[in-house]
Amino acid sequence: MASLLVAHGRPGFYFRVLEEGEVEAGDEVVRISRGPENLSIAEINALLYKPGHSTARLEQALRITALSAGWRSSFLALLDRAHTGDTTSGNPGLVSAVEPQPGWQGFRPLQVTDKRHESDDVTSLILESSDGRPLVRGRPGQFIVLRLRATPAAPPDLRSYSLSDVPSGDRYRISVKRNRGGVVGSHIHDNVQIGDIIEASAPRGSFVLEPGGGPIVLLSGGIGVTPMLAMLHALAAESSPREVWWIHGARNGSEHPFAGEVGACLGALPRAHRHICFSSPTSADRPGVDFDASGHASVDSLKGIGTPRAAAFYLCGPPAFMTELRTGLAAWGVDAKRIRSESFGGGPAVTPGIVATPYRQPHPPAGATGTGPMVSFARSGLNVRWKSTYQSVLELAEACDVPVRWSCRTGVCHSCQTPVISGGVDYRPDPIEPPADGTILLCCSQPEGDVVIDL
Repeated sequence: MASLLVAHGRPGFYFRVLEEGEVEAGDEVVRISRGPENLSIAEINALLYKPGHSTARLEQALRITALSAGWRSSFLALLDRAHTGDTTSGNPGLVSAVEPQPGWQGFRPLQVTDKRHESDDVTSLILESSDGRPLVRGRPGQFIVLRLRATPAAPPDLRSYSLSDVPSGDRYRISVKRNRGGVVGSHIHDNVQIGDIIEASAPRGSFVLEPGGGPIVLLSGGIGVTPMLAMLHALAAESSPREVWWIHGARNGSEHPFAGEVGACLGALPRAHRHICFSSPTSADRPGVDFDASGHASVDSLKGIGTPRAAAFYLCGPPAFMTELRTGLAAWGVDAKRIRSESFGGGPAVTPGIVATPYRQPHPPAGATGTGPMVSFARSGLNVRWKSTYQSVLELAEACDVPVRWSCRTGVCHSCQTPVISGGVDYRPDPIEPPADGTILLCCSQPEGDVVIDL
């Protein structure tokens, strides 16, 4: 219905109340003034949601003083793309952060050329091209998706791992933690050997080190250190003059990988600060040498060591760690635009109008197994056969409790735009405007074959 209303120029619209009063059926609606730009609601709506986005009309709309902040920012994003000559597909007025296209589509074979034990529970793999073709240099903070079989008889397992070394077009390093009960992590630790071939995606992700000259805080917990380490390597490689704060939390020295590597990087930076927190230090851990404080990293500890509130904050770690820190940073007055984070589980759901429910671990849907194409949710580690009873990939994700984002559910608003790693989809109905290349709209799509989705 929403798609039909927009396509036929009959959009719904909310009005701003300037003066409260009673409105009843049968009341006459009288126009008392007309804005100087003389644009109708239908024209404004079409300017954002329909293809075309006339530059002249965008400039005209931006002269309307009553335009809300949200609509204004959307039109500015569209106008900026037009003025810069950006050829990026999709609608930046609806989706503000579309990650660049990865270096290759789908998966390609890479060879394990080295394997290193970094700590009691972390092992690194070095991956290089297996066929002589060059790799693509990733950006510090990006990740790759591996497709491998930890259980021979089961479908391939998909896992996302951050690049943990200085960005390179020759090789990738990933660092994997063995979690209790974790099948893939245990397989990598125990079974993967030098010389093995593993299928991998190109580096991807929008959680990347942004250019700038201000102070930067790299804040991590546990294995969340890996994207931060790539960022630290990039800063050290150029001897960045930026003030860099390295703050990391671990259980103790036996679970603190890369300590020497981090120290060497910090030594190459003229304005570096270090603060290591051990939650359960052992008698072998030396205060002031191996770690700087007992307990967990917190906003109070950041204040105590003089971390600048005006810094750019990068966060990665367990969900509870990031939730607590994001909440604390916001309460401290840190601008939300200066807080960036990465999570390799499913992201937070956005389901307007639906009462929030407790988080459930993603799982196969109830009922009989489907017989259609394989739909893989990479971040959730879930492979599900498609069934024709589902109207869209969004419905399948909801049946599996995979966290999703949506609003219109009919291909209008692009809230559900999601990167696709491999495969493709058909649309029913067709979206009002196509999504950006390398992404799909979950709400009106069905798999045309096996597909791997970054959810």
